Amino acid sequence: MASVEVAIIKNLQTFVAFARNRLGDHHLAEDVVQESLVKALTADRHPETDEETIAWFYRILRRSIIDLYRKQGARSRALDRFEKEFPEKPDKEEERELCKCFRRLLALVPEQYRELLEAVDLKGEEPDEVAARLSLTRNNLTVKLHRARKHLRKALTANCRACSAHGCLDCTCDETSDAAHCH
Repeated sequence: MASVEVAIIKNLQTFVAFARNRLGDHHLAEDVVQESLVKALTADRHPETDEETIAWFYRILRRSIIDLYRKQGARSRALDRFEKEFPEKPDKEEERELCKCFRRLLALVPEQYRELLEAVDLKGEEPDEVAARLSLTRNNLTVKLHRARKHLRKALTANCRACSAHGCLDCTCDETSDAAHCH
């Protein structure tokens, strides 16, 4: 094993602790360190001494953390713009026209995701408040909410077929119908 690899492996837990202190999330820290390891090990040139290797890897790790913060900031700004453009709470007319099947099909969504859909999409709770109550980061909540909606969309598509392709608006399904009765 090369000297660079040995020096990095010897200090791996220190690198993870360094990243965790800056990110506040152990799993995210491990991911960033792993990403940094890939960058370091695939670099064209490597330092010659262990001391140079440690300093060099810290620079790579710092840049990876900065890149992560930049990506999160960009993602957060995009999400904020999207939320302003498309408010989460449908107006009364939209609520009335939504397919009634989705309430029955919501039971097919895994419990952890169903709870998010009910809180954010149906009750209109603020995502930041839901994230805090469930001890999630805002980004983690956004990812889980995306997955929850994907599960519900899949159930609606399987059940309602044609009307689900058009957003389940003006659906003639009733809550007890099956796919054969949907248009």
